[in-house]
Amino acid sequence: MDLLSANLGEEYIVKDIVTDDEELNAFLFSLGCYKGEPITVVSRLKGGCVVSIKDARYNIDNDLAKAISI
Repeated sequence: MDLLSANLGEEYIVKDIVTDDEELNAFLFSLGCYKGEPITVVSRLKGGCVVSIKDARYNIDNDLAKAISI
């Protein structure tokens, strides 16, 4: 299941980052989004969603959300 299918306000654990793009992997790692970390979808927007990772909130687009497996 990817992040787009997540319920609002429910905490999930990141199982994997499904991408071959090393730059994208490094970017998500810099946000604290990597395997084993908790992540919560706070709200949904037209082109993406707002997620909470390690007490910080980030706006990510749908393509990025599809790459995060929970």
